[in-house]
Amino acid sequence: MPNANHNLRIIPLGGVGEIGKNMYVFEYGDEIVVIDCGLMFPDEEMFGIDLVIPDISYLKENKAKVKAFLITHAHEDHVGALPYVLPEFPGVPVYASTLARGLLGNKIKEHKLHNNPILALEPGDEVQIGPFGVLAFRIGHSIPDAMGIALRTPAGVIVHTGDFKFDHTPVDGKLSDFAILAKLGAEGVVCLLSDSTRAENPGYTPSERTVGEAFREIMEPLTGRVIVATFASNIARVQQVLDAAASFKRKTVVIGRSMEQNFRIATDLGYLTYDPSMIVAKDKLKDVADDKLVICTTGAQGEPMAGLARMANRDHRFVEIQPGDTVIVSASPIPGNEEYVSRTIDNLFKAGANVFYHTIKRAHVSGHASQEELKLMLGLTKPKYFIPIHGEFRMQVQHGRLAIETGVSPENVFIIENGMPIEIDTDGVAHRGSRVPAGYVFVDGLSVGEVGEVVLRDRKSLANDGMFMVVVTIDKQTGNVVGRPEIITRGFVHQNENDPMMAEAIERILKAIANPGNHISEIALLKSQIKEGVSRFLYEQTKRRPMVFPVVVEV
Repeated sequence: MPNANHNLRIIPLGGVGEIGKNMYVFEYGDEIVVIDCGLMFPDEEMFGIDLVIPDISYLKENKAKVKAFLITHAHEDHVGALPYVLPEFPGVPVYASTLARGLLGNKIKEHKLHNNPILALEPGDEVQIGPFGVLAFRIGHSIPDAMGIALRTPAGVIVHTGDFKFDHTPVDGKLSDFAILAKLGAEGVVCLLSDSTRAENPGYTPSERTVGEAFREIMEPLTGRVIVATFASNIARVQQVLDAAASFKRKTVVIGRSMEQNFRIATDLGYLTYDPSMIVAKDKLKDVADDKLVICTTGAQGEPMAGLARMANRDHRFVEIQPGDTVIVSASPIPGNEEYVSRTIDNLFKAGANVFYHTIKRAHVSGHASQEELKLMLGLTKPKYFIPIHGEFRMQVQHGRLAIETGVSPENVFIIENGMPIEIDTDGVAHRGSRVPAGYVFVDGLSVGEVGEVVLRDRKSLANDGMFMVVVTIDKQTGNVVGRPEIITRGFVHQNENDPMMAEAIERILKAIANPGNHISEIALLKSQIKEGVSRFLYEQTKRRPMVFPVVVEV
């Protein structure tokens, strides 16, 4: 058995079995490079949680080994956790492409992080970091400058695709780098990690350029204002809004904090081209005739605080939806957001707008590869081993089947969960390693990781059944109850003290703590007697289990 210290270990800390919080650790000997460092938005069961980031205990235990963070592109599910993770690794550089560095610069400023150099890694660049030869290659996606990363290691070449699609007519004219992929395939790729988001979708993902045609088609006959909502990071989509507006001599207003910020950065870096005289400041939009105006905004996911939802709810400072407006929702709902999106679309229709959304007109295409492109990636790189990443479990399984169809042996497809290392020894033989910690770390306001499963369980219980607080006063000397216990409830149906059920609850409390004889009573015991008695009684009466808080006051 070769020296285990000189095995290459590939460890996903996030991004497999889920969409979001992508983070992949590559370890050889005493050196580690990390590809991506993303966050995930909470689901509705995570009450009060703002963000979810990967558990980095494994990296903290191996702090001295961590040599670099390599960023494939600047979407939140790939960079959003950096502000929470970098403070643990002072001095470790972050490598990213021009646009990603521009967008990260803002994040770094906001979070006052100044200990990590941000270094250039452009598509086509090669750098050596310890035993890892890092080669970045261009790939198509819904943000410019998206890259895949190939690592030349002593155990062979690893290809990590990042998020990708093969768009043969990209809006910026920059094609995916098929030549590098084919060259790596000819060299021999020991393992491919590839994006599984659309592994269930047959065929090809349409080109981004088709969205521009849809915009023109929708805009041509219109005489009112046009409002387009899309992702702030999708610079190519924003470019197509500008182009479509210009072709009908309409001026464009950009609204929404992240959209305005990204618009400014992308313009400064040369990723957006337009005639500045066709851009209007948001406080001047009333000066432009309705038939000469296009508004580009955020909120295509129905987020309650973003531009579109506020316009729909008549809560926006600059724009109120009016009859005659046409709204184009240029995004499909992220799983979990469907309800928000449909609520926003309903509100837009109620306000008198006509809405084009994902089920009506395809004014949106995905940034992820469908089955035929995934097979092409497998065919170009010809990997010996295959790890489907960036997808829920069923998507990884489908992607594994595609790999087998393209010639990867079934036993060489690893469908893994977060924290499961795949180890490749120097003879190029791969096997599963022993699991490392990889769970959810919750960000709640300013606290990172302080809110755990227990707190969430309590919040869930409070949300479902409410709370029931019992205040009992007892005599310090005798342990006898003084006066009548008081009951305070929140989120529980019965609140009236004259309610027969509440009267009975008080009887139960008194019975639970009836103190035979005079002796000093133990407060902790009293509390548990109250809690037990009341919980059982409330469940018998209502079949609900509110959280019972006994408060014992000694006088």
